[in-house]
Amino acid sequence: MNSNDIILKPVISEKTTELMGINKYVFRVSMKANKLMVYHAIKDLFGVVPVKINVLTVRGKDRRLRFRTGKRSAWKKAIVTLKPGEKIELFEAQ
Repeated sequence: MNSNDIILKPVISEKTTELMGINKYVFRVSMKANKLMVYHAIKDLFGVVPVKINVLTVRGKDRRLRFRTGKRSAWKKAIVTLKPGEKIELFEAQ
């Protein structure tokens, strides 16, 4: 798999922006990705060496629209911890 196929997009929320303050970045990753694949993808795409990577699967929620029921898709996210002083330039204003 290509690095761009492993790291799909960053997860942006209030909780994840607070995690960026302590050098933890959250990404949505491929369902087939594991920790080693995420490690190499982060190293290739952003040029930083992760200290720790946590990968977890977010289960799909049951949704309902009027009289029909359905389910959202499950997805996988990775929480990447970097060394103090290193950062990933995602949303930095120039």
